[in-house]
Amino acid sequence: MTDEDPEGEPAATARATLRRSGIAFDADDAALLRAVAAEGSVAGAAATLGRSRARALARLETLGGAFGSLVERTRGGAGGGGSRLTERGEAVLARFDRLERGLLLSARAPETALDGEVVDVDGELATVTTAIGDVRALHDGLRPGDAAQVRVGADAVTLQGADATPAADETSARNRFSGTVAAVERGETVATVRVTVAETDVTLAALVTVASADRLALEPGRGVTVSWKATATAAVAPP
Repeated sequence: MTDEDPEGEPAATARATLRRSGIAFDADDAALLRAVAAEGSVAGAAATLGRSRARALARLETLGGAFGSLVERTRGGAGGGGSRLTERGEAVLARFDRLERGLLLSARAPETALDGEVVDVDGELATVTTAIGDVRALHDGLRPGDAAQVRVGADAVTLQGADATPAADETSARNRFSGTVAAVERGETVATVRVTVAETDVTLAALVTVASADRLALEPGRGVTVSWKATATAAVAPP
């Protein structure tokens, strides 16, 4: 894990945590920034959260040393002073919120389990013969001939129109299957699309934005291609 991602934003770890220069920005820190924005002062934010003002100030100073100034404080004056989030503070909080929403969405994402048999192992990747064909996935200790279950998370699956599918050598998503949309369950911004793989009765789930569902004209009966990277799924021993 590097200190910053290629865009210069704080790099994200797997537990809704932003990390830079060895300092982690987590849910408690996000709550502190939200409270400062709501209360207009560090003292008010600390009181709301049941923390001491000194502790809150110390934490903001620590975070500022790694992420840049997150809170601007004004002392005295006609308005009596106060605190507000800087543009940097608002940006870091927004990034944290996006990460947290993404992790929550991933945790709720439906998963398709494909039973099969390992036919080949190449380092960390195994090829498993399943009802929809050969699927490549990460494994841990499987051998050829072992029974296996490949678990495909809906958030790992990509959908493309059948007429716009790239050739196999043009994408790293080597698990690619044609199918037909069976159902589209729309949320406010995200849709769960269920696709029946061609010549099987297996249905895979995929998560896409509502905007993408509209762009692809996803509706029951629509022909699509489902794909996912081998490194985005796992082959494990059956439960």
